Amino acid sequence: QVQLVESGGGLVQTGGSLRLSCVASGNSDNLNIMGWFRQAPGKQREYLAYITVGGNTDYADSVKGRSTISRDSASNSVYLQMNNLQPQDTAVYYCKFAITLGGLLGERSGFWGQGTQVTVSS
Repeated sequence: QVQLVESGGGLVQTGGSLRLSCVASGNSDNLNIMGWFRQAPGKQREYLAYITVGGNTDYADSVKGRSTISRDSASNSVYLQMNNLQPQDTAVYYCKFAITLGGLLGERSGFWGQGTQVTVSS
C-alpha cells in the first residue's frame, strides 16, 4: 500500500553536497517516523538519521554535523541534505517510514524505498 521513491543521488566530488528526497504515496498516515539509511556493497545497512512527525531528529555519528534531515508533512516527504561528502559516503541511500522507532531500526519492519546511488569521487 505504501510506496517510497528516493531521488537526488548522483556523482559528486569530495567536499560536495547533495540533497536526497523521498516521497511517500499510499496509506502512510500512521507512519510516524522517517529515516535514512545507506548500504555499500558487501556491508550491512547503516542507519543515518531519522525525523518524527513531532519534529524530533537524530543523527548517526557518521553524518552528524554535516547532514540535516527534514520533512514536508504536506507532501509526505523526507529529505537528507548532505554536505562535505567523502568517498566513504559512497553507497545506495534508502529512506524508510515506520510506525515507531523500533520499527524503523528493525530489519524487517516498515517500508523501504528502492534507493538512490550516491558516489563520491576523490
